[in-house]
Amino acid sequence: MQSVRRLPLALSRPSFADSKTVAQLLYAHGDVQNPLPETVRVLDEILTDFMQSIAFEATRAANYSGRQKIKYEDFEFAFRKNPAFLGKVQEVFEKQKEIKKAREILRDGEDEIMKDAADEEKKREKSDTRTGGAVGAAASRVEEELGEADDDAEAELDALGKKR
Repeated sequence: MQSVRRLPLALSRPSFADSKTVAQLLYAHGDVQNPLPETVRVLDEILTDFMQSIAFEATRAANYSGRQKIKYEDFEFAFRKNPAFLGKVQEVFEKQKEIKKAREILRDGEDEIMKDAADEEKKREKSDTRTGGAVGAAASRVEEELGEADDDAEAELDALGKKR
């Protein structure tokens, strides 16, 4: 069995990008907006140790299974003793799958809509060329320009906040 040898804190120092992230985490959970630097440092150490230990456990599970890459199941195995953490990890991965499926559906839907619009445009162009040529097609696409006379005075006053 492998053993973990801890390096002195000054050498091992893999922590969050900056103390601002940890300070924001503390503030989100009810601490003051500018926590003490010692509090930030201690929480940073705790989080770093926790993440390293979980990653180490997942790596051990992967190595035991004969793999070099860590999979979702390895993290499930690492969290097996703590049902609250295990539930959160499972929830995150379920949400990730839902988001992936929704993106695929959206992408497929967009592709179909774009194809339908292109087909409809081709049909319209074909019918325009049969009925009146390119001049008729261009004339049907021209939109009426709006001028000053088309402005709604009441809506304009409302937008400016002058309407009662």
